[in-house]
Amino acid sequence: MKTEPDLILHGGKFTTLDPSRPEAEAVAVKDGRYAAVGTAAEILPQAGAGTRVIDLGGRRVIPGLIDSHTHVIRGGLNYNMELRWDGVPSLADAMAMLKRQAQNTPPPQWVRVVGGFTRHQFAEKRLPTLDEINAAAPDTPVFILHLYDRALLNRAALRVVGYTRDTPNPPGGEIQRDANGEPTGLLIAQPNATILYSTLAKGPKLDPDIQLNSTRHFMRELNRLGVTSVIDAGGGFQNYPEDYQIIEKLHADGQLTLRLAYNLFTQKPKQELADFQGWGKQVRPGQGDDLYRHNGAGEMLVYSAADFEDFRQPRPEMPPNMEADLEPVVRQLVSQRWPWRLHATYDETISRALDVFEKVNADQPFDGLHWFFDHAETVSPRNIDRIAALGGGIAVQHRMMYQAEDFVERYGAPAAEQSPPISRMLAAGVPVGAGTDATRVASYNPWVSLSWLVTGRSLGGLRMYPAAQRQSRETALRLWTEANTWFSNEQGKKGRIAAGQLADLVALDRDYFTVPEDEIIAIESDLTLLGGKVVWGTGSFAKDAPEVPPPAPDWSPVRAFGGYFSRKTASQNGYLASVAARCGCASACAVHGHAHMAAASRDMPVSDAASFWGALGCACWAV
Repeated sequence: MKTEPDLILHGGKFTTLDPSRPEAEAVAVKDGRYAAVGTAAEILPQAGAGTRVIDLGGRRVIPGLIDSHTHVIRGGLNYNMELRWDGVPSLADAMAMLKRQAQNTPPPQWVRVVGGFTRHQFAEKRLPTLDEINAAAPDTPVFILHLYDRALLNRAALRVVGYTRDTPNPPGGEIQRDANGEPTGLLIAQPNATILYSTLAKGPKLDPDIQLNSTRHFMRELNRLGVTSVIDAGGGFQNYPEDYQIIEKLHADGQLTLRLAYNLFTQKPKQELADFQGWGKQVRPGQGDDLYRHNGAGEMLVYSAADFEDFRQPRPEMPPNMEADLEPVVRQLVSQRWPWRLHATYDETISRALDVFEKVNADQPFDGLHWFFDHAETVSPRNIDRIAALGGGIAVQHRMMYQAEDFVERYGAPAAEQSPPISRMLAAGVPVGAGTDATRVASYNPWVSLSWLVTGRSLGGLRMYPAAQRQSRETALRLWTEANTWFSNEQGKKGRIAAGQLADLVALDRDYFTVPEDEIIAIESDLTLLGGKVVWGTGSFAKDAPEVPPPAPDWSPVRAFGGYFSRKTASQNGYLASVAARCGCASACAVHGHAHMAAASRDMPVSDAASFWGALGCACWAV
């Protein structure tokens, strides 16, 4: 090297994903990029007087994780006011959190649990009843969103949103009523989720200064889990450019701790073409820099092509006008050279969309545009080949991790074995990348997705996939790193630990390649770097991490509970101590004493809390 590096990391087990050097012991970083990758003997002598040297203490190091489908911009605006049930092992624990937060939330604010969990993850295998929610929060409005299928509102929330016996059901949704015609508090998507999202939108918003704080904490939470880049898929009620002002201010102020490529999601049924024509005059794909850049259109291109995946309901049939609506939009995108993504869960929707794409391509060649389908749970081999022929890709998410049991109940176990058929996609040479679709359905935790890819199990413990459909740990990691760069047109820029690429990496708290499969879901980052700068550190690395103001406002659920539940963070924020306080056996239990506290600190899945605690400690508090 002609000049000394800014940073040297050594003492790690580097998985580079670079075929020319798959493993390394040390790296040097200069000006935000890897300057050298190699052995300690090669790298350490390059240190100069101004070089910072960090010993990784033998940790496994991987490239920074990239989420190819998430909703960070919208999620950041709301993160600090949402109570997360992501990863919570039992309904009893979830309801204790809800009750505590209801007591802490001032009027007119709501308690919101917005996605990221499934009833199948709970030991009780059920959602709370409306009576239980009303008992836990008699006065504070409560809104609980479960996947795309339903929302639970307490009586206080019904009052503030104004739903009465005279409120009509919206198209595609149901306000459940009792024998007297009064709303019960259950909202059902049949199958359209608009009723769920429009009701959520009635709640108070955070002030802009608090939204800045909230977005910073959401990014830091993703950094804690090893995420360094995301592709934001837009979202309902996320208007451009109004709802992008917070993320753009953070970018301007140098406070982004994620690289973010954003797609634009049309907001107005029947006016989709006008949206993309107008946006085409305001912004172009690639506009921005390595931290914040435009990425094209979608995931909503036209409303008539949106097949919401509520597996508890029959597959929705797209209306006859879908093709007539979609074709002019695709023609507009090709003419202005915008990449696009299209939400499509079912093969039937994909077939009809491909008919349009093939028609447009015949006289307006796509000619290398990176377009792709999102989700594609039931895509057929024939349509995979059609996607490959058109040069398209498929971004898959771990929604089956949350909904496998419902899918199997409706379509059967054999169908679930190939939903989505990732191995078939890869064999066909289609670009495939992985993501979460957080936050309103699945959790933002990448390790839940990586666990799903490797183990083929749902959060409820159901084995979905045979061995041929499960991915190796290396393949799964590639789907979360270098493979996802295709979806943002950034191949060769990041995704590997290789000289010249952006120095985004994660030192893990345990070895992804050697831990038992059931521990993959519990992995976190000990140290996360973005462009060679520390954005997250814990333990011995905590001193290196930048400080972030406390979560605001002071009643924020993030202050009390953090984000994704884990036993490590639960022990740090006092959650396990509160479990001990609730324990019925106390120290008088002659059999177990408080041995369950030692068991609670172990990182093991808890699909059945009673047998888990019974085997490793005291079950009497958990059942």
